[in-house]
Amino acid sequence: MSERSLRGTQLGSRSLESDAGVEPAPRQIAEYVCADGSTFTVPFSVEADIPQTWESGTSGHGILKGTQEAGADDEKHVRTHWDMLLERRSPEELQALLDERLELLHAGRLHQSPATGESKESAKKPAKRKAKK
Repeated sequence: MSERSLRGTQLGSRSLESDAGVEPAPRQIAEYVCADGSTFTVPFSVEADIPQTWESGTSGHGILKGTQEAGADDEKHVRTHWDMLLERRSPEELQALLDERLELLHAGRLHQSPATGESKESAKKPAKRKAKK
């Protein structure tokens, strides 16, 4: 009999509590401006840090109203391998090294050990063994 009384009451889909006396968290509204001039607002908690940029679903990338566009000045420059190389050597030194290596390459001595004059490939090959009889 209890199965019949619960049928159709939508027990799992609705809460039996009311919203009376419930206060939502305090909010602040941030307004963003897109490159095409359109604006949109996003609600944030008063405790949240408001980001300088926000992605709009329709107009693209928006910038917080009243601030300047976050450009390359705000972003940290990514150091490449070339940048780090230039910190250690001047362009003249790099050109001299390149010329030296190209000369060795064209002479066919690029893989030679400077101490022995023997190529690294021949040093790696094992000596030929005599076949057992």
